[in-house]
Amino acid sequence: MATNSTGDLSDSRFLTIAEVAAMMRVSKMTVYRLVHNEELPALRVGRSFRVREEDVDEYLRKSFYSAG
Repeated sequence: MATNSTGDLSDSRFLTIAEVAAMMRVSKMTVYRLVHNEELPALRVGRSFRVREEDVDEYLRKSFYSAG
């Protein structure tokens, strides 16, 4: 199981797919695609997914590029 830098998942903030979509300003289907393609790590809780806020930040940091 992956852990954050302190080694404790209890310190992590978990977001729903809808919260991630709102944060990234994309559709929920885009977030589901990222999760299913393993581009964005997620935990399955019952029938839904939760994504660590740190993982969203890291994905955005890796995806950012200068357009100018």
